[in-house]
Amino acid sequence: MTVTPELLTVPQVMARLQLSRTAVYDLIRTRQLASLTLGRARRIPAHALDHLIHTRLEQEAS
Repeated sequence: MTVTPELLTVPQVMARLQLSRTAVYDLIRTRQLASLTLGRARRIPAHALDHLIHTRLEQEAS
């Protein structure tokens, strides 16, 4: 059985990170946050958001 990854919208990521739209798109543009485009819609896999958070926590700890 295949598990479909959860895809988040930019507003959902904005709410979870409490960041502006510009800040989220900057993370995407600089490839710190992976995303994909489906038609005209930008989606962020939930695991990519988790990866960003864990990476930033590790950087802060060192």
